Amino acid sequence: MSQPDSRHSLIGRRAFGLTVAAASLAAALGSALPAGATGLRRSATPFDETTLWDNTVDPLESYHVHGLAVLPDDTVLVVTEGRHEVCDAGPRDLLVRRSPDGGDTWEPTQTLLASIDGQSWGNPTFVLDRITGDIFLFYMLSIRLPENTSCSGDIGDLYMISSGDGGRTWSEPRDMSGLFGHFPYEWKLHGPGPGHGIQLDNGRLLLNCAHRRVVTGNTVTERYYGVASIYSDDHGQTWHATGEVPVSVAYPINEARLVQRSDGTVLINGRAAAGGNRQRIVSVSVDRGLTWSPPRLDGATGTFNAVDASLLRYTGGPGTSDVSRVLFSRPDSPVRTNLTVSISYDDAHSFRYSRVINEGRSYYSELGRLSDGRILLLYGRDGDNPSFPRRVVMCRFSLEWLSGGRDSLSGGPGYTERLLDLTASAATSGGTMSVVQDPVARGGKRVVFTSSQTGAYVEYTVNVPTPGTYELLLRYFRSAAGGLVTVTVDGLKPRVALVDTTADRADGYDVAQLGSLELTSGSHKIRFTASGVGRGGGRLVSLDTLSLIDAPSQPDVREEAVVDNDELGYEVISGTWSASASVPGYRGGNYRWAPAGTGERVVRWRPVVPHTGDYEVQVSFTGHANRASNAPFRIRHADGTTLVRISQRSSGVTEPRGGSWVSLGTFHITEGVGRIELSNAADGVVIADAVRLLRSPG
Repeated sequence: MSQPDSRHSLIGRRAFGLTVAAASLAAALGSALPAGATGLRRSATPFDETTLWDNTVDPLESYHVHGLAVLPDDTVLVVTEGRHEVCDAGPRDLLVRRSPDGGDTWEPTQTLLASIDGQSWGNPTFVLDRITGDIFLFYMLSIRLPENTSCSGDIGDLYMISSGDGGRTWSEPRDMSGLFGHFPYEWKLHGPGPGHGIQLDNGRLLLNCAHRRVVTGNTVTERYYGVASIYSDDHGQTWHATGEVPVSVAYPINEARLVQRSDGTVLINGRAAAGGNRQRIVSVSVDRGLTWSPPRLDGATGTFNAVDASLLRYTGGPGTSDVSRVLFSRPDSPVRTNLTVSISYDDAHSFRYSRVINEGRSYYSELGRLSDGRILLLYGRDGDNPSFPRRVVMCRFSLEWLSGGRDSLSGGPGYTERLLDLTASAATSGGTMSVVQDPVARGGKRVVFTSSQTGAYVEYTVNVPTPGTYELLLRYFRSAAGGLVTVTVDGLKPRVALVDTTADRADGYDVAQLGSLELTSGSHKIRFTASGVGRGGGRLVSLDTLSLIDAPSQPDVREEAVVDNDELGYEVISGTWSASASVPGYRGGNYRWAPAGTGERVVRWRPVVPHTGDYEVQVSFTGHANRASNAPFRIRHADGTTLVRISQRSSGVTEPRGGSWVSLGTFHITEGVGRIELSNAADGVVIADAVRLLRSPG
């Protein structure tokens, strides 16, 4: 191993070895310990935060990309890249901090691996064997080819060290090269995690690894970004590569996390390698990680900046009767701000409750759990750099705090779900129905309804045994050929009645909270009507599942329809609109602009209006002295079209989730695809950024 530098002490070593504990697998993998199961001292406050590294105080330029392990005795290990330069392939140390008491106190920083002669150690990822107590830390050595002038490595060799004494001492490095040489993609960089791997119900250790070709000489498409995990069935003595998630150049997957669902399948959830404001990419394994389904986009967590995000099995899982809870953390914004944690009760098919942890700059995050149920959140925050944090912090909070009192380990969420299989027992009119097998679908298959006419429908008869108020949650498939679909129950429309099933960038799944309806006991008719052409020009309707949910608290839902200048629903009608990012405060990756003119340049936003009603129309733009004082927006509504002129010389209200917003007024808008237009018939530069509709209450 490398020698220590003068700033941190080097952790001691032990000979690599494994001791299999006598504890049974079921006891070792038990997910939900009751509150107070150990003598761990509780924090006096419902939320606390500790700074672990800060580049204004600590010696290195940046601390970024983290791993987290929580041992059964509540020892917490945190590892990060200590960067000598603000660069992904520059000199990097691997640094660790250890807390023996669940985060109450922290031992000083120690150097696991020091950068010698510019060595770049990165992507630290823990795997904990809860049967043996052994900890494995995987990482890579990143190397740039001489002709590479970027800050991305070309080659990444995989290594591993291990500890059998709670992270006090570590083994010599173990070279893990050669695991991925048989794949046909000429992958040269192999990055574990980052974050943490998982242990499955059968004891298998499973760790995600991301791969690509060299940067030098290859475009993004030619790099063949992909994922193939590694696993061990003998407590870490030997490791093997799984099959790859089928490589897609249309939406290449990169840094990703794993979670085992209650039915034993394994979900991989990853960021888009291409960056930008995007949905997550998912794949499913039905054989405990050995093979993977084709990747799909997944809108369950919304659309946000392509960034490493954490996924954690909090309670429940295979073989347990406890409530299934999966946590997800990410910067919920087109840029790296607004760190948010969400809770899922259906194995990450949807996320019900969310809480913003930090509205400001937020970066990579990592989740863990203490034995008393408190949640650990490790993440980078603050600073002026849009890609790298100023400091790394550890937060601790309870499930009650996260859910705003709507869930607790003692009382539970009071949540029940009845899942309707939409692939069977349907009546159709004016179209044909078929069933497609897809492991990413909630039941492993989805229905496809094909029609050539508006008004064709597929209908289901559902028996409701107990009267009450039920929420309707629709999971549907989005494709390039997707069309509009209208949902009714006994002829009545829920609050969200219209959904556009058109894919934005690629095929995938999404969810729609349709609202709540009072249902009597007995049979009810649920109809899905093909109600028009989608924003991509198609008519196809493909549905996964419909859930009837009974819960005492409403889900966290933003009643808004947003269209940015590089998303589905934005289109240039005439003229040239150039991209720019020179004035900050815009939503997403950029904005469009046109010089003053006579109206020869026009753009249009087409948000989906889910139900006829009153909507406030807002537009985002960044202000500047050269902007128009009379930018002309035309809003189509139920009573015709209204022209609203506004000054773009001053920015609107900037929000943590991106954009600087100004209201154009409230309008009664008809259900369907809306239309807001902007031309350059103005006295200065006209900015086209984003438009959103905010639903009025009631």
